[in-house]
Amino acid sequence: QVQLVESGGGLVQAGGSLRLSCAASGRTFSTYAMAWFRQAPGKERDFVTALSASGSTTYYADSVKGRFTISRDNAKNTVYLLLNNLKPEDTAVYYCAARPSRWYSTNEHEYDYWGQGTQVTVSS
Repeated sequence: QVQLVESGGGLVQAGGSLRLSCAASGRTFSTYAMAWFRQAPGKERDFVTALSASGSTTYYADSVKGRFTISRDNAKNTVYLLLNNLKPEDTAVYYCAARPSRWYSTNEHEYDYWGQGTQVTVSS
């Protein structure tokens, strides 16, 4: 069982930056692939980025490639999402998710554990 708690969201102007954190409970964090998804008001939840259990492999949605960076610190049981050059269309609730596999997936249905979400609002 893994519990995930996100933090770091907030209100930022376009062009600004935020760093989201997702703290995980449990002693097997290093065996889970991790991902971030986001859900804007009135829209479905979308894949943002993911990384493998080791942290050696990452994948990004085209909409955030070059602006967002995912990373993890297995010693701290934490995954991070650095959001740079934010745009109003990045406004959403951001969720981290854990998958009991070495390899990530872009499919939200393949993740077993979810955090409660953290709101990111980008003003123009």
